[in-house]
Amino acid sequence: MKKVVFITAPEVFRDEEYYKPKKILEDGAIKVITASLKTGEITGRFGYKAVSDMILEDVKSKDFDGIVFVGGGGTSVFFQDPTALKLANEFFQDGKPTASICIAGVILANSGILKGKKATVFIDGKDDLIKNGADYTGNPVEIDGNIITANHADAAELFANAVLTALNK
Repeated sequence: MKKVVFITAPEVFRDEEYYKPKKILEDGAIKVITASLKTGEITGRFGYKAVSDMILEDVKSKDFDGIVFVGGGGTSVFFQDPTALKLANEFFQDGKPTASICIAGVILANSGILKGKKATVFIDGKDDLIKNGADYTGNPVEIDGNIITANHADAAELFANAVLTALNK
């Protein structure tokens, strides 16, 4: 069974950007592991409760088939986090699906992997993508090689299906 890791803020992550992709991937026979800055209960912006299975520092590309950075206001804790930026680079360099939804695209931009790539992000992150060399499209979902980005919670299902397709290649 393939395995993907969701990097999720410990609080104020965007609920539907977590649970919709998680359900679609699990329904597609993908095991989803959640990682955050702590283990145990984490809480979304609208009160959704999830469980972080592991801490960020313990995530290794060799243990997973892909990575998803979940958006929401709390995601800013990862924008300059050396471990999060390193993980984005590792998964990308290993040719594995490296995905972000909403404002989490700023993590991919700050990691340097979006340089010269088509990408989208929540509008508040547009300048960060452009500053880091991305070709910002504003589309709901953008796929460029093994990078998959989405701009908003409204694109969660489309995003999840793109990730599922990439994992099954």
